[in-house]
Amino acid sequence: MKYNSVLETFKQGEIVIPIYMYKMYPNLKINLECFLFLMYLRGKGSLVSFDIKGISNELGLDSNSIMNHINDLQSNNLIDIKVVKNDKGILEEYITLDGFYEKMGMEIISKGTDEINSVKEDSEDIFSVLEREIGKQLSPMEIEIVKAWKEYGYSDELIKEAIREAVFSNVPSLRYIDKILYTWSKEGITTKEDVQKSKKNFRDKQKEIKKEKLELFDSDDWLDNGDE
Repeated sequence: MKYNSVLETFKQGEIVIPIYMYKMYPNLKINLECFLFLMYLRGKGSLVSFDIKGISNELGLDSNSIMNHINDLQSNNLIDIKVVKNDKGILEEYITLDGFYEKMGMEIISKGTDEINSVKEDSEDIFSVLEREIGKQLSPMEIEIVKAWKEYGYSDELIKEAIREAVFSNVPSLRYIDKILYTWSKEGITTKEDVQKSKKNFRDKQKEIKKEKLELFDSDDWLDNGDE
């Protein structure tokens, strides 16, 4: 694009680029000139007459450059060429930006979902989880205790597991949570997976003990029956 032509187009207010569209530019897989051409088309409305000569006169671009931009935009599914009947029943070609708007919508929805998830994650920090589970606002001393956990190296994931364990045991207090973390630390438990593995090992051990007791009980019954 010729600099003066582009500058003049901007001055005339033909091209308006909202900040969210500009931020999308790297994801469109087109060069900057092609992006500016796309914004020019957007400024013309939902249906743009496929008038190469008219576009050329407005932008100061030769026909080959315009066709190259149109081909690039089509190959990236950002625009399409449609044949529409005008008021007189004559078929005319128009450029539509449906593909671009669809992609823009998906990007905005995706970004919005990520931001919502991020907010949810932030709102579920250790302090918020603790206050919810113990049913009261943390005191300055309790906040310092939680900070000490993090400084000691306990991950947020591990602290949340300890909180769940305390709640499950019906002892939702910082003292008990601290005891759980200390015990896990001595046992080398540092992740959520370690916690789950430890619980599984404990359950398996309990099952084995129960099984041994049942076998012993059955054995005693057999001996008693033999005596009769």
